[in-house]
Amino acid sequence: MEIWDKEGEHRLISIKDVIKTYHSKGGAVKAVDHVNLEINEGEIFGVIGYSGAGKSTLIRMLNGLEIPTTGSINVAGREVSKIKGAKLRKARQEISMIFQHFNLLWSRTVADNIAFPLEIAGVPKPKRDQRVKELIQLVGLDGREKAFPSQLSGGQKQRVGIARALANNPQVLLCDEATSALDPQTTDSILELLVDINKRLGLTIVLITHEMHVIRKICHRVAVMEAGKIVESGPVLEVFKNPKQPITKRFVQQVTEPEETRDTIDHLLDRFPHGQVVQLTFVGEAAEQPLITELIRQYELTVNILQGKISQTQHGSYGTLFIHLDGDEREVEKAISYISSQGVGMEVIENG
Repeated sequence: MEIWDKEGEHRLISIKDVIKTYHSKGGAVKAVDHVNLEINEGEIFGVIGYSGAGKSTLIRMLNGLEIPTTGSINVAGREVSKIKGAKLRKARQEISMIFQHFNLLWSRTVADNIAFPLEIAGVPKPKRDQRVKELIQLVGLDGREKAFPSQLSGGQKQRVGIARALANNPQVLLCDEATSALDPQTTDSILELLVDINKRLGLTIVLITHEMHVIRKICHRVAVMEAGKIVESGPVLEVFKNPKQPITKRFVQQVTEPEETRDTIDHLLDRFPHGQVVQLTFVGEAAEQPLITELIRQYELTVNILQGKISQTQHGSYGTLFIHLDGDEREVEKAISYISSQGVGMEVIENG
């Protein structure tokens, strides 16, 4: 049964009141606790949480590797939480997965690794070879067809994993901490590849991570998990602009307020104890306006820029700027009022 939301988008994944309980000698543990989520066809949806939040259990329930204790999971018209045997195997061809540590077959070449799911599905060799050739080009591994995993870099191994996951033309790609074992530059190249695949193929991607950089770079929407529950969710730009829960604020700070910023703020407050440190948040076109120039022109102030960054999300620019305003108290108050009137988010970090 197809489900459509009120804006006409096709809901490809529906998670309703799902609980997953594990029993041990220490008692029952709810790894996933009353989770409800709707994921639309063609979107990149992120689930972020720290270790033990329940995100890995949740994503494994999407392809039947884990079964909910209660509740239902519907993916592409199939209730994955109830089907078994041949029906479940068929469903898994449409719900592929890539992993943190690649899970490649080390005795097989790149081409043979990619062909493996096609062999299992009984695809004839000529069609297998053609599909493998297409996928190698898609993920940028031309010339590496005969290499073995031990001869590849981490990024190349993950590209093989992605190509293998796409072999049977799935509707959904699940990514289980798929970039956590990679360096930052390689991570960015893999994320760019996932965005390209999403756009080219219209593939729905669900990824779990503990890194807000990953969410910021490629996701359309995000759900924040803590202690098995979804504590906050929404479009990525909105979550960045207005994080509500303490855990969400900590994740956003991974991107907007690096540790060196706090050191710079503390140092400046020692030098200028009578000023105000203000965090400015710019979204969309506001990120491009000459706010600092206007502050200096209009008010008798010293404006010190501590740290600034503009990041791109799937739905537009998101910028943060930390500044120190020093001068007559009334001038500082006027400047803060002016900032507020310009549609720029603002938070006074510290009073002098």
